[in-house]
Amino acid sequence: MFAIIAAVLGGGIVAGTALYILDHRLRARAARAAEDAARALDETRQRIALAAKEEVVAAREQLQQQLTRREQTLDQKLSAVEQHDQELKRREQQLEQNTRALGQREHEIVARLEQVAGLTAHDAKQELIHRLEDAARDDAAASVRDIKEQAKKNADREAKKIVALAIQRIAAEQTAESSVSAIPLPSDELKGRIIGREGRNIRAFEAATGVDVIIDDTPDTVVVSCFDPVRREVGRLALERLIADGRIHPGRIEDVVKKAQADVDAGIVEAGEQAVYDTGVRGLHPELVKLVGRMKYRTSYGQNILEHSKEVAWLSGIMAAELKLDILLAKRGGLLHDIGKTLTHEHDGTHVQLGVEVATKYGEQPMVINCIAAHHDDVPHETAVSVVVQAADAISGSRPGARREAFETYVKRLTQLEEIAAEFKGVEKVFAIQAGREVRVVVTPDAVDDAGAAKLTEQIARKIERDLQYPGQIRVVVIRETRAVDFAR
Repeated sequence: MFAIIAAVLGGGIVAGTALYILDHRLRARAARAAEDAARALDETRQRIALAAKEEVVAAREQLQQQLTRREQTLDQKLSAVEQHDQELKRREQQLEQNTRALGQREHEIVARLEQVAGLTAHDAKQELIHRLEDAARDDAAASVRDIKEQAKKNADREAKKIVALAIQRIAAEQTAESSVSAIPLPSDELKGRIIGREGRNIRAFEAATGVDVIIDDTPDTVVVSCFDPVRREVGRLALERLIADGRIHPGRIEDVVKKAQADVDAGIVEAGEQAVYDTGVRGLHPELVKLVGRMKYRTSYGQNILEHSKEVAWLSGIMAAELKLDILLAKRGGLLHDIGKTLTHEHDGTHVQLGVEVATKYGEQPMVINCIAAHHDDVPHETAVSVVVQAADAISGSRPGARREAFETYVKRLTQLEEIAAEFKGVEKVFAIQAGREVRVVVTPDAVDDAGAAKLTEQIARKIERDLQYPGQIRVVVIRETRAVDFAR
């Protein structure tokens, strides 16, 4: 049994020894394998580093070659630029030499010209400038004349078409009025009753109405005279009622005059409302409507202002329609353009100023106010509507039969026209013709040339506008005639 145990123990020792030896050998192999791997890794790293160094060296060499080539190219370009710069300097020097030579030659030529012409360079330059200015002035005047003539032809053609159409579409009657009213009497016996005992009736009537009653040898007629048309209408109406009633005494006169005044006031409002309705103007202030009605009893050169204003409103509306403008605004401006004439008896100022003030007071539009202010060119036209209103006013006031004026005023206006035109230099004769609608001016040919004739026409027209009051428009014609006369002997 001991032998068995000893054998087992001996076998275990042998096996342990064998295992130890085997483990030692395996460890030794693993160590050698690790050393071989480390050595191979180092060799690989060295090869990689060597290859990288070789690539870096090759890249540096290639870059160095490229830089060398670029330097050579830049050197060549720099050399070309330097050569070009030298060439430019040479040419600049040559140009300076040529310039000096030309300046010297120019000086010699100028000196020679001065010697030949007998003028210095400054005098010759001034002479040339004057000639050029004269030529340019003549050309400009001719061009302006041509442009104005062409524009006038076109404008006249279109304006005549529009005006003719407007006039054809309106047919308003015109009645010339005066400052007196004739009242027929059933018999001459009533003249004494109108005068009254010691003239008390006629004095009471004139005091109540503010009019003058003219009783003369004219059969069956009494004349009421007053420059205020409203007062004259009140007097006419009151006297007709007193004659019809037959009771003429101071107490009765006062009652009839009051009733006549009330009736005239009511008639004024009615006339204003009717005019507003007829022209199609809406939204007028009641006071403006009343002033429009008062125009019924106001005249200008014998033309009734209310009828004139209605006609201007209609003409303005028609022309505004043709020109694609505001028709209602044109009618409104036309109806109110002479509104200030109803106030000239009670207030100071022109009818234009008074019209602007009253229209502004009652809140009229600025465009309508401009129509009132500009229809006599007192202020500039701000819109085309105001120009249309001015044209319509000229048409209504200047057409034949629309207006008339006193003989003394007519003669005075003709004299002033001729005096104004005769004031200008070069005017030889002046003739006012066509009832003062045209002024013909004969000029001296040596003093006024063709361009100066056109300029003189405009100057005379502007001075007439500034210095003279007249209805409608006045045509200015300047006549320049050159005659050559010789005799065959």
